[in-house]
Parts: sequence; C-alpha cells; structure tokens
Amino acid sequence: MELENIVANTVLLKAREGGGGKRKGKSKKWKEILKFPHISQCDDLRRTIERDYYSLCDKQPIGRLLFRQFCETRPELECCIRFLDSVAEYEVTPDEKLGEKGKEIVMKYLIPESPVYVAEVSQDLVQQTEEKLENSPCKELFSPCVKSVQDYLSGEPFREYSASMYFDRFLQWKWLERQPVTKNTFRQYRVLGKGGFGEVCACQVRATGKMYACKRLEKKRIKKRKGESMALNEKQILEKVNSQFVVNLAYAYETKDALCLVLTIMNGGDLKFHIYNMGNPGFEEERALFHAAEILCGLEDLHRENTVYRDLKPENILLDDYGHIRISDLGLAVKIPDGESIRGRVGTVGYMAPEVLNNQRYTLSPDYWGLGCLIYEMIAGQSPFRGRKEKVKREEVDRRVLETEEVYSHKFSEEAKSICKMLLTKDVKQRLGCQEDGAAEVKRHPFFKSMNFKRLEAGMLDPPFVPDPRAVYCKDVLDIEQFSTVKGVNLDQTDDDFYSKFSTGSVSIPWQNEMIETECFKELNVFGPNGTISPDLNKSYPPEPPKKGLLHRIFKRQHQNNSKTSPNSKASLNHHINSNHQHCRLVSSPCFVTGLAFNATSNIQSRSAISKDANTLCLGFRMSWDQCCCYLHFFVVRIPFYVCC
Repeated sequence: MELENIVANTVLLKAREGGGGKRKGKSKKWKEILKFPHISQCDDLRRTIERDYYSLCDKQPIGRLLFRQFCETRPELECCIRFLDSVAEYEVTPDEKLGEKGKEIVMKYLIPESPVYVAEVSQDLVQQTEEKLENSPCKELFSPCVKSVQDYLSGEPFREYSASMYFDRFLQWKWLERQPVTKNTFRQYRVLGKGGFGEVCACQVRATGKMYACKRLEKKRIKKRKGESMALNEKQILEKVNSQFVVNLAYAYETKDALCLVLTIMNGGDLKFHIYNMGNPGFEEERALFHAAEILCGLEDLHRENTVYRDLKPENILLDDYGHIRISDLGLAVKIPDGESIRGRVGTVGYMAPEVLNNQRYTLSPDYWGLGCLIYEMIAGQSPFRGRKEKVKREEVDRRVLETEEVYSHKFSEEAKSICKMLLTKDVKQRLGCQEDGAAEVKRHPFFKSMNFKRLEAGMLDPPFVPDPRAVYCKDVLDIEQFSTVKGVNLDQTDDDFYSKFSTGSVSIPWQNEMIETECFKELNVFGPNGTISPDLNKSYPPEPPKKGLLHRIFKRQHQNNSKTSPNSKASLNHHINSNHQHCRLVSSPCFVTGLAFNATSNIQSRSAISKDANTLCLGFRMSWDQCCCYLHFFVVRIPFYVCC
C-alpha cells in the first residue's frame, strides 16, 4: 500500500474516532461558534416563523425537546408527555406482550382514579380502546387516544409555550441553524469515491465533530453536461426526505468552483462489496432478509413523498458503522405529481423493470422490481438476469428481462423464492407492492414473518453483520481516477440564480439531530438558576457588545499609553529615530505583512533595507516591532509608519 494511502486512511480513522481528545473532534472554539445570540436578535425570526404545533414541537428534534421541557414544568402537561412516551414504547413491544403492556397503559393513564390520569382522552374513547385490547391488541391500538392528546397540546398549551423562555431558546437555536455555511464550516479528509459531477470525500463539522460525506459537483462540469436540473432535483428530494434508511442531506453550500452536498457518511462500504468480496458470493438468508427489510423501509419513506427511486442496485446501498443500510445516490429519483404517472427509460442495465425498458408510463412499480433483483442477488450471489462477470451485450440483458424467467438454486427457501417471483412479475398489475397498500403489502409476505418492522424502524434490532471499525471500505486514494479539467466552459452571472437555489445552508432536522447526537444541545441548552431566564434571554438586559478584534485592543492600549506620554518623551522618541537614521519620512501605505516581507506602494529607494533591518520600521502608534509583527502578520491595513532609506 502506498504511503500516501496509509497516511490518508490513518487521518480519517483518527477523525472518525473523535480525534482521541475530550472534545470528540470539536474545534477549540466550538462554544464560540455556537454561541447563542441575544434574544433581541431573533425578532425577525419570531415574526416570520410558522406557528405550527406539529412542525415546531413534534417534527423538529430540538423543538420537541424544548416543548417537553416546558411541559415538565406543568404537572397536567407532564402526564400527557409521559402517556405519549408509554404509547411509543407499546408500539415497539413484541407482539406476544402487547396485551400486557396495553393494560398497563390503560390502568396508569386512562383511569380517573390514577394520580397521572390523562383527562384529555374521553371515557368513550377509553372504552373503545379497552374493547379492542380484549379482542385483538394491535400496534395502532392507542392511535385515537394519541390524536386526542396531541390535539389538546396543540391548543392552549402550545400558545403558552410560544410565550415562554423555552420557545425563545428554540428561536436562538433556529438562528444558529440559519447561519451561513461555507467550506470553512468543515475539515476535509480523503477522497472516498467519485460521483457523476465530481469527487466524494469525508468531512467533519468543526463545531460539533460530526463526520459526513461531501459530494462535490463541479460547476463547470454541471454546465457542460447541462446537468443543472438533475443536480437541483437530487438536492431538493434529499432535503425533503427525512429517513434513517435513506442518506440525509445535512448541508448544501457552494465554493468558487463547486456545489457541495454534505450527506450522511456510510463507513461500512456498499452492498456490492459485501456480496462479492467477503467470502463466497451472496449472504445467508437471515442477513439478506434484514437488509431487504431496511431497503423496503427506505422505499416506503421515499414513496410517502410520492418519489420513485428508479436505480436500486447493490452499489447504491451503503452500510454504516453498525451494519444498518441506507439508500444513496438519488440522481435518478423523481417526484411524481399527484394522480399522474411518468415515463423515462432510466436506470442500470439488468435492474430496470420491463415497463421502464418498454418506455411505458409508471408510478412506483420500478422500485418493487428493483427490490426483487436485490433480494435475489443477495441470496444467489449474482443478479437474476446476468451471471457474475458474464460479458453480454445490453440488448441481450434487456431481452432476458423482458422474456425469460429467473432461475432459483437450492440457496432459496420457499419464502425467499416466493417473494422474488412476486416482485419480479413482469405484469405490473400482478406485481407485489403495486396495489393500493404498497410497501405494507410487501411487509405482510411470509418472507418477513419474523421481522418486527416497528422495532426495526425504531432502531432496536441489531444487524447480523457489523463492519470492522478499523477498516476503510473504499478504494485506495491513488486508485480513484481523477476527473479531467473541464475546458471551454465559462461561468457567468446567469448561473447565479441556479447556485442560489442550490446553496441553502443547513437542513433543519439533520442539523438539529447533529446538535443532539454530539451533545452540543445538552451542554449549551442551559437556563438560569431555579428555572429562571438566562441573560441572553432577558429582553430588558442589553446584549453583550461584539468582541473587539486584536487590532482594536492593541491600538486602544497604545492610544491610552500615548495619551499619558509627556511631550518630552515624544521628543525623545523623535530624537532617537533621527539619531539612528539620517533620512526618515512618514508614509501612509497599504501593506501586507508576511514575516518580514513588505510591499509598500510609496516611492521607497531601497525596500530591501526594510527586510534587512527590522529596527528601521517604527509604527506611529508607538508599538514595538514584536507587537507590530505579531499583529500585522495576518492583516492588510493602511497605517502610518516611518520608513528610513
């Protein structure tokens, strides 16, 4: 292995481990970066933010936590929160224990004699719930009760919350969330692979230490290929889909040369690598079932947004550190208008559905065909219509998809064979998942009889395989082919409108999850003693003045010293200068100082003399040479100074 690759991998692994320090990858200045503004700076945000209970108190993670904190200050509201928590636990309870858990919730929260009685659920609703509990308890048993409680909380309690310090703190978090995002927000690490318009590299948020993958889309390459709509489409779909089974978009920003998508990093490699490079090709059925269930959940989340993915294949299914999967690369995904269908012959050879190959109109059906291809390949160790490393023309593969039946080996159980056949049915009307129930119909197939999807979606099931945390599951740095330079393309102001639509900064839910996961929320979300407001939330308390820079502090100190200096000492200074240098004049000139190199625009006979003798420069502000050099090293300023030539 080349030394360059060893170094790149070592640095990446160190970053993934949190740098080995107490800050866990955070910058030394992370608290300064995430410092709350004074609440008076959030007035515009207060006026414009949408006052929607479900968005602010349920959907957004930080909003949900702050609303809970508010409710915990009121006993009657705290009972509602505890009831909702218990129902959430009930929904992930194993089927055989549903009855017992359900009765426990009814007795604790829905009986008037209980000290934590939730009065917002009517007794008629309680009676209906008890009847269902006796007959056949199901996961959705308490859904009507939950709706009743949520409706209550969204009324007067939400209005009171909106006038509390907890909502003010939420506004401060939203203010931080909306701060500009640039390349300086991140540290950059090794290249992980290539996308359609540029490289994908690992990166880390300086403020939190959170690792991501940065997908660079080179501006000139996008323009040359007329890929603006494709790039913007992928960004907008990623922005709307919030799923633990689909890579999430956390940030979108631009640099001088590229548009950047900052996505969930998946350190475990792709499914293709694991199918073909980890022992014999293919998986045991238990592992194939687990991955198939998570892929199905990802498709369900996409389909809920009326989005068809259209490119299911092993290369696009990525594993995280713990062995869970996410669907990646949404470049071919498209949102289907309500009540309509689309047409488009796109996808990967061997994985495109018959209706796609025939250029027929479709909605979500190609994704269920793709799921069938993936389940088959995970078990068989080869795709259903082309053998491993078989060299065959595209036309022949398309013919097999349209005309031939897949062959099943002894590796397939009856349930696995059945689900593959039903998903790979060429007639869309007969294909599993293509009826009204969609993904729910697929979940009911006997292949998934052992899978508790509620627990899976809650992240409570352990994957059958966990990647090696000390391995880097990608090609060597030098083996990743570099992009050639794009020539003959010029960027102009007409491109700015597209760039502004793309570069929108932080994405709300992933950003808030990042704050919580990295414990920044826990450490920063502090109020005053005994539940009082902190100074930054006190509207009558003036905001802290902005911190002055080094220049201001030095010049202020020197000015104070100068004001105390007697005329005699000033004369002594001038005498000292004149005694050492015969020709001396005051020059006002912009200088950029790096080390001892100066570039002054004034007519100086011998500039080399400046760098040779540091003592020939004396600032008019009576700073010592050490002070001058220390300060000016990083700045371009216009200041008066003496130059002796």
